[in-house]
Amino acid sequence: MMKLLNLISLWALPVILIFILTFGLVKKVPLYEEFTDGAKEGFKVAVKIIPYLVAIIVGVSMLRASGAIDMLAHFMAPLLNKFNVPADVLPLMIVRSLSGSGALGIFSDIANHLGPDAYATKLAAVMVGSSETTFYVLAVYFGSVGISKIRYALIVGLLADLIGIIAAVWVCNLMFA
Repeated sequence: MMKLLNLISLWALPVILIFILTFGLVKKVPLYEEFTDGAKEGFKVAVKIIPYLVAIIVGVSMLRASGAIDMLAHFMAPLLNKFNVPADVLPLMIVRSLSGSGALGIFSDIANHLGPDAYATKLAAVMVGSSETTFYVLAVYFGSVGISKIRYALIVGLLADLIGIIAAVWVCNLMFA
C-alpha cells in the first residue's frame, strides 16, 4: 500500500500537467498566451498586496525585536502551566495568526532550543499545523481584490485560530503529557 501511495505522489503532478496541456491543445487554446496573461495578472495582484505584507512583516518584527512577546510569555507562564502549555510556545500562539514564516522561525527556535522530543516542540508542531495565518490571508485575498472592510472575517479567522490552539493543546495533552 505504501509503495502505491509513493508511486501516486511521484506521478500525480506530472500527469495533471500533461493532462491540462493535452486538453488545452485539443481545445485549441493558445497555451503560451494564456500562461503569460495569467502571469501578468499574478504580478498585478502581487503589487496590490505588497503594502499589506510589508505592514505584517514590520509588525511581527517589531513585536519580536522589542521583546514584548517574550515579556508576555513570562507574565502568562503561571496561567499557561495550569493547562500544561509551556511558556516557550506562547510566542508561537501569538505570531501564528500574523506570519507563517515568523511562526516557522519561532518553531525552529523551540525545536533547536528544547530538542525534537520535548513536549513543547511537539505542541508547537501541532499548533503550526492546526492554525492559519489569518492576517496574511486577509491581506492577500482581500487586498488582491480591493476589499478594505473585512467585516466578520477577522473575528471568524481569529476564533478559528483560537479553536485550533485549544484543540492542539487538548490533543497534545492526551497524546504526549
